[in-house]
Formats: sequence, structure tokens, C-alpha cells
Amino acid sequence: MTDLVTLSGNTAVTTTLALSGGTGTQHKNVLELVRTYRADLEEFGRVAFETQPFSTAGGIQTREVVQLNEQQATLLLTYMRNSLIVRTFKKSLVRAFFDMAQRVRMRASDPMAVLNDPTAMRGLLLTYTEKVISLEQTVAEQAPQVATLHRIAAADGSLCMRDTAKVLQVRPVDLRRWLVAHGWVYQRPGHSGWLAYQDRIQQGVMCHKVTTVQREDGTDKVVEQARITPKGIARIGAELAKAAA
Repeated sequence: MTDLVTLSGNTAVTTTLALSGGTGTQHKNVLELVRTYRADLEEFGRVAFETQPFSTAGGIQTREVVQLNEQQATLLLTYMRNSLIVRTFKKSLVRAFFDMAQRVRMRASDPMAVLNDPTAMRGLLLTYTEKVISLEQTVAEQAPQVATLHRIAAADGSLCMRDTAKVLQVRPVDLRRWLVAHGWVYQRPGHSGWLAYQDRIQQGVMCHKVTTVQREDGTDKVVEQARITPKGIARIGAELAKAAA
């Protein structure tokens, strides 16, 4: 029973195939038990039916297989017919999970030990491959948005909050809340307008546009408006994308 328990990432797991072979139960019946008691099993983690290839005399075929963690596998065995073979296998399974836990602890205290552990190495390589594929998909999905943000960062001029919200495709009120929460703008007591913090201006992500308007009595009034630079728009877009990921 070398592969009775393996590592899936950092989680020790067995399979419905292992339970089938260890208890002398047809695999289709084990899968049926999983479907029947799926709600109970998912109290201890997600249950996913996967399609795996296998070789036969007639060539390569596929079959459904479910990976189970220790709690799920142990619980499923309690739903099987109580026989000597089931009880014996259950003890072997508990021992296999215990041994795997010991190996994981040893690996944590001695990283070089993984090089001499084929099962652990296989689990690590599979995890690494899954992460690489996931990152490649993320990069491909975000490429158009990243390119747009680079073009914005290289542009000239600045935008008010409302126009910036349109560019970033968010509600103006949500953008304003984000700017306040992240220390980009503030309101001076007694004034309705928004001002940019000085450190954001020094970073080149915010600026002020000063306009002189004429009051009804003919006197001039200086109005200061906080505006977001292309560099600032690009940075906000990147932060919003990161938060949504």
C-alpha cells in the first residue's frame, strides 16, 4: 500500500480507489457512498469528483475518482459494512495517515529530507505545477488591463475624481471612499471641496488645479481642486485589480 496516502499540496489524502481495493468493495459502490453522504463528508472539506485516465488491455480509459482527507476517509469507512476486512483496513489507513504526518513534520524540520521522499517530492512538484498554471492564466487574463494602465501612466494631464471613476469603471462614490480610506484626499473643516495630501502630491499621483472664479459681487475667488495624475490612476487601477483578485 505504498500509495495508500499521498500529499495533495500540504494535505495528506487517500482516494476512493484505495478504499475500494483495501476493503474489497467495488469502486462504483464506494463512489455511490460518497454521493449519498457527500453533505456529511463536506463538513470536513470540499469533495470533488475527478476524471483520471488508466490503462487497460483495450487502451487508455477514464474513470471517476475522489480524493479524501483523513477525516472524510475515516467517516466514509463507518458507512461501509462492518466486517473484519473493513476494520483491518481502517487501522492500516489510520497508520498510513499517521506515518505521512510524521514525514511532513520531519520535512518541516529538515528541508533536505524531502529529496529522499518520492511521495513528498511528487506532491510538491504537482503543487508547483498547479501554481504555475494558475499564475499563467492570471497573467493572460490581466494582460489587457495592465497594458491599459501602462498607457494611462504614460499619458499627460490629470483628471478629476468623477472622470477618474469613469476611466476605472467604478462608481464615483466608491472611488472617493477608497481615496479617503487610503490617505489620498481629505476635506478641510468648513470647506466642501477635497484636497490631496502633500505626500501624494510629492509622489506624483495627485495634484491641485487652481482656478480663479468671479463671485456675484465681482470679487475673485480662488478654487483649488484635487486631481489624479495618470500615474495615480494607474496605481489605483492596479490596487483595485489586486483587491478584486
